[in-house]
Amino acid sequence: MKKYRVAIIGHTGQGNFGHGLDTVWKSLPEHFDVVGVTNLNEQGLAKAVEKTGAEKGFTDYEKMLKQSRPDIVAVCPRWISRHHELAMAAADYNCHIFMEKPFCRTMAEADEVVSTLEMKHLKLAIAHQSRYSPILKLTKRLIKEGAIGTPLEIRGRGKEDHRGGGEDLWVLGSHVLDLFRGFFGDVDSCRATVMNAGKPAKMSQVVEGNEGLGPLLGDELHAEYTFKDSSVRGYFSSVRNMGGSPSRFGLQIYGSQGVIDYYPNYLTPAFILKDSSWSPGRTGKTWEQISSAGIGLPEVKPDRGMTGGNKAAVLDLVNAIEKDLPTQSNADDARASMELILSVYESYRQNDVVTLPLKNRQHPLAG
Repeated sequence: MKKYRVAIIGHTGQGNFGHGLDTVWKSLPEHFDVVGVTNLNEQGLAKAVEKTGAEKGFTDYEKMLKQSRPDIVAVCPRWISRHHELAMAAADYNCHIFMEKPFCRTMAEADEVVSTLEMKHLKLAIAHQSRYSPILKLTKRLIKEGAIGTPLEIRGRGKEDHRGGGEDLWVLGSHVLDLFRGFFGDVDSCRATVMNAGKPAKMSQVVEGNEGLGPLLGDELHAEYTFKDSSVRGYFSSVRNMGGSPSRFGLQIYGSQGVIDYYPNYLTPAFILKDSSWSPGRTGKTWEQISSAGIGLPEVKPDRGMTGGNKAAVLDLVNAIEKDLPTQSNADDARASMELILSVYESYRQNDVVTLPLKNRQHPLAG
């Protein structure tokens, strides 16, 4: 395996450097050289250089890309207001991309990035760390083998903290809805309800979202999804300040013979309840842990959580580059998870079921 030249882009105060997307390269020195880091906030540049071990620091990403000539660009800010701009710049310099989620703000932005990467034969990995987890692969196999009978429903919730509703849909729903597709494939339709203070939301209540998310609406929302190749129904909900402690964040898959509980992260254990009533209180049956080794077995793999997920993601990106394969969480996946988010607002706008792919490629809440 060749060593890859990596350039990192972040923005202190506007999404910073993501959830470890800047430091993962330093932890794999046999595979990557960090040749440059750009902090779009000049005051944070010295710290970024020290933290990443970059050869040189920049405040202008165009200058960095031109001078450093990286193979891979890490687009790190959690704020998504410049994701499209930064991804397109990386593609202009023929760089592969590792990017923080969510992908972009509108379907039109996502379409342009995807088509450009396809035209240039460039790879993108999105930081949905769960997609790289061996526990996901094992859980999908268990479902296929009938461990919970016939799958009937998949239900997900955000963290439902102060961001509950629209912001939660984007920031945490991105992980959950990506896993809806990870388990059951492409979504066919969405019907959604968006509420504000217990009443149907109005367009006059649209606000500019935090973290560069663009227009947001609703402190409560509920969405129902159908899948193209499965009779399973998907449900996602978020209600502001109703998360509780511990949180319900994550998803459950309900089958005719049991339930699987899945938390979005890398190597975080899942749980299975082999109980057709879905109620241990009725039957006395208990939840069993699912590790990468199997049901009821301890986890033996190291590097759990985001650190492990980021390592798995960038190594998968290299594998995709060298073998001309899609990454396990690629640009099409990133765009599709966005579409599940925006379909909630498009269904609200139309007050009807909407089919995917969405015809409206602009933001449904934009004036």
